[in-house]
Amino acid sequence: MFEKIQNSNKIIDLLKLIAYQVGAEVSLHELGQQLGMSKNTVERYLDLLTKVQILFKLSGYSTNLRKEVTKSSKWYFFDNGIRNAIINDFRLPAVRQDMGLLWENYCMYERIKINRYSNTDTEYFFWRTYDQQEIDLIEKNGERIHAFEFKYGNQSKKVPAFFSKSYPDAGFTVIHPDNYLDFILSTEYRV
Repeated sequence: MFEKIQNSNKIIDLLKLIAYQVGAEVSLHELGQQLGMSKNTVERYLDLLTKVQILFKLSGYSTNLRKEVTKSSKWYFFDNGIRNAIINDFRLPAVRQDMGLLWENYCMYERIKINRYSNTDTEYFFWRTYDQQEIDLIEKNGERIHAFEFKYGNQSKKVPAFFSKSYPDAGFTVIHPDNYLDFILSTEYRV
């Protein structure tokens, strides 16, 4: 009855598609084609899943530079457990092929939660250029921005050259298992 959903199994199918694309740009048109529904219906279902706090969305960040991607979005789960249940994968981290996705999703939402708890007025984005330079999370508070990249394994990553040139005052930090608690809990990385 809520939102006049007529084919509720399509929501589960949509969640499965999103679960396998966590942290990747998602095309509503392609999702609609895969599910046999219109782009508008996909958009309405994603809006519903956001309202009931199953999914949240990041939009692309840009200050109107022509090389930056802004029209697509990335979707994340409020809880990795929901994602794991949707795809029926409860294996231990040591044997999972998707630990990078789980790590990014976990760090992303823990950061959002602590910022909300601290009453910061922070906006969240991802950043990517058409030539595939990208950053997982951009936090913007007023005019200040800080970029974060999430790495579960390899802990080295340089700030993308175009980002550094375009946003010389922005901070950049790689978040990995050795420093994630500081990222989540300390005020050191607050914008």
